[in-house]
Amino acid sequence: MERHINTPITEEAARDLHAGDYCYISGTIYVARDAAHKRMDETLDRGDDLPFDLKDNVVYYMGPSPAREGRVIGSAGPTTASRMDKYTPRLLDLGLKGMIGKGKRSPEVIEAIIRNGAVYFAAVGGAGALLSKAIKSSEVIAYDDLGTEAVRKLEVADFPVIVVIDSEGNNLYSR
Repeated sequence: MERHINTPITEEAARDLHAGDYCYISGTIYVARDAAHKRMDETLDRGDDLPFDLKDNVVYYMGPSPAREGRVIGSAGPTTASRMDKYTPRLLDLGLKGMIGKGKRSPEVIEAIIRNGAVYFAAVGGAGALLSKAIKSSEVIAYDDLGTEAVRKLEVADFPVIVVIDSEGNNLYSR
């Protein structure tokens, strides 16, 4: 089924998505990869606030290439999600509602997705230039010293993804 959804994603909206649905996301999503996830985990360990509110938000596992002249962002393809698996259950328990990446997730992440009524989306690897066209703005909001791994706030319009793991644990990769 083809779905158009807006962020933030409520639990009700997440629960209405099913593995295999083609979705077009519009609104704000956040970018964070390995180094940013490690730093966010350390921030939480200290009892400090994260650089953005997790509640009902979506994190895209991506490190963009430099933007060409006249473009908002460079190539913006997904990175392997499993590299963030050790941090993800905690973030889901704190309100994160969706993740975008590529590849399989650990049993612990799948359990946290079910427990929190969240969803895991896949973006098509190798299509970073095409995906960048759905990104309307990009702003580094934290950890600028991490370069391409800094936390970014993106505004997207009809960003194409596929629901891989839905809130009930149905997993497109295990069919």
